[in-house]
Amino acid sequence: MSRIGKIARRSFLIGSVAIVGGVAFGVYKYNQPEKNPLLNGLPEGQAALTPYVLITADGITLITPRADKGQGAYSVQAALIAEELDVELDQIRFDPGPPSPAYWNTALSDEAAAFVAPGGGMINTLAQGTIDAGIKFMGVQITGGSTTVPDGFDKLRAAGATARETLKAAAAAKTGAAIEDLKTESGAVILPDGTRLPYSDLASEAAQIEPVTNVPLRDPSTWRLIGKPMQRVDIVAKSTGTQDYGIDISVEGMVHATVVLNPAQGGTLNSFDASEALSMRGVKAVVPITGGVGVIADNTWRAFQAAQAISFDWGPSPMPSSMAAHWDVLATSFTRDNRDSRKRDDGDVDAALAGAEVTEAEYRMPYLAHAPLEPLCAIVRVDEDAAEGWAGTQIPRFVQDNISRLTGIDTDKITLHVQMMGGSFGHRLEDDFIRRATEIAMQMKGTPVKLTYSREEDMTHDFPRQIAMARLRGTMKDGKVETMDLGIAMPSIMGSQLGRQIGALPGPDSQIVAGAFEQPFAIPNQRITGYRAPDLAPISSWRSVGAATNGFFYNAALDELIHAAGADPMEERLRLCDDDVARQVLEAVADMSGWSGPNPSANRGRGVALTNSFGVPCAEVVEVRATDDSIRIEHVWVAADVGTIVDPVNFENNVQGGVVWALGHAMNCELTYSDGIADQNNYDSFEGMRHAQCPRIHVRGLENSDTVRGIGEPPVPPAAAALAGAIFAATGQRLREMPFSKFVDFA
Repeated sequence: MSRIGKIARRSFLIGSVAIVGGVAFGVYKYNQPEKNPLLNGLPEGQAALTPYVLITADGITLITPRADKGQGAYSVQAALIAEELDVELDQIRFDPGPPSPAYWNTALSDEAAAFVAPGGGMINTLAQGTIDAGIKFMGVQITGGSTTVPDGFDKLRAAGATARETLKAAAAAKTGAAIEDLKTESGAVILPDGTRLPYSDLASEAAQIEPVTNVPLRDPSTWRLIGKPMQRVDIVAKSTGTQDYGIDISVEGMVHATVVLNPAQGGTLNSFDASEALSMRGVKAVVPITGGVGVIADNTWRAFQAAQAISFDWGPSPMPSSMAAHWDVLATSFTRDNRDSRKRDDGDVDAALAGAEVTEAEYRMPYLAHAPLEPLCAIVRVDEDAAEGWAGTQIPRFVQDNISRLTGIDTDKITLHVQMMGGSFGHRLEDDFIRRATEIAMQMKGTPVKLTYSREEDMTHDFPRQIAMARLRGTMKDGKVETMDLGIAMPSIMGSQLGRQIGALPGPDSQIVAGAFEQPFAIPNQRITGYRAPDLAPISSWRSVGAATNGFFYNAALDELIHAAGADPMEERLRLCDDDVARQVLEAVADMSGWSGPNPSANRGRGVALTNSFGVPCAEVVEVRATDDSIRIEHVWVAADVGTIVDPVNFENNVQGGVVWALGHAMNCELTYSDGIADQNNYDSFEGMRHAQCPRIHVRGLENSDTVRGIGEPPVPPAAAALAGAIFAATGQRLREMPFSKFVDFA
């Protein structure tokens, strides 16, 4: 099997075909099904009816290849398969399955296509199809971008339908009954006389026949699960403390390890003295690895203690030495030479700005750590001609490829067991921790090495959310917003992240303007320009990626222009909104909150924001109460449209979690560097929202869009801007930089 990194580096998309490694693959090749990975070594009597359904004598296992990091991905995937397979969720087991090209992500192309050809239409459709073909040929198996539901909505239901009809065919072959007289229900085929044949009893017969394909999907009016409140498949284990995460996994004969890496990001290791550590009880070895050392002991605590006993001579970081210098780099990046993209340029901005009264502002968003509750951890065993790993990851095929690159072992001899994650927020789109575990395991051949990062190492060596700056110039006319010229400067997120996997990013980075250029507001003169700043700290995807900063920039800028025009922030957004689905979202949140203006009563303020991100318009109204010494957030109303809501309970949970995540970081969090070293390395210095600070969050899901989308990330981008707008309405203080706690106190 070709390595995904090599494929990606030499893949090109031309017209309606993908050029991969110099070979053209057109529609015929695209439509060929991928090899079913479950058939590899499948025991006799078991049936892998599709890459997603495994039937054995012991029961039914549904394969859920999109990683679960707390967002309910395993459950929603299982529900989509079960809907057509006619099984109940309490009848099945679920498993993330092996890394495989068969699990390529069909939904990753949407956002890239919107950037290449914004505005929809035929060109956008062609771009999406071409990009999607390239992703399929590369076998890109990634969880991210709120794509789990849009990727699986049709694909997984089709897998369930194929398995159902194949089992009916097996029952017909076994009993002689006519297939059209058979029914299915609750994991069994029902014969005409009412006899029930459990699917597990049909495994041997089903394994001998060709799967029945091209099965029509059922009408939504017949759905049993989709759209109905359901209990997640992991809820009992998580509620009883019996859920195993990556950090809980044990393998026979394993040793425990931790790492000490240069605290200055990008710095080298000159030398170290581990003599004291090696004399400590339980310590087995201290070995060099990229950027530092690995410490191996008989338990994690002893490895942590020994790590603190090592002395180091570290090399300096290549980053600027102070945060002021980081901001200076951004401030000097608003130049033609640094322009990365201009995907929106409506009207005549320069003419509108000339000679008019211009509103100007500058906005800043800091670096932010991912800081999930479960620290980075992985188990890796390297043998002479094979390797095996256990880890929570969102990029399993990249992990396989990188273990192969490090060890020289072919990817088809590398087994990876993907684990449930205790949070990620984009953190486990990186695999540096698995590479470190592999480096240590290579020096202990045949011994499983369980690597666990300390909290401090985890946060110090995070690849954080991007630092970003935006500049606004705008005009008003006759009480209306007339011109918005918004420039956004940040280092390239995708250039940094993909650079650690497949090399340099060719062309512009869509994330520099994501969450800004595609907003549904028809301002007569509107220009959105992205400026690619030089690399600073190494950065990565953080929940909602580019929109995490740009949702604030765009809405905060729009708020300032609306205020300068003397208009109402809700009414002017509704007037400007030129998308029916987004307009209905705004109308819904106005109705939910009983919007009557930004000042509902004395000492109270309301702010509103809408961001279209990941194809989902999400609007939020935040209400705060101001006292003489603090701000209290009391209510948040949220409306979003994802086309079809698979599980309304999980939908609401994800929206509420996204709001808390976004508001907590806007209030309190930043990651700063001194001489390349993160100043915040644990929760005491990186404090989110306290339980007592959490507002009441009211959620409404709409289903007017004709496209199915995900909800994990869209609630994040509007929240900070709505909060800033509410604080301005209550106090008259305009906040343009985070964390807001630098300027106001929160109760």
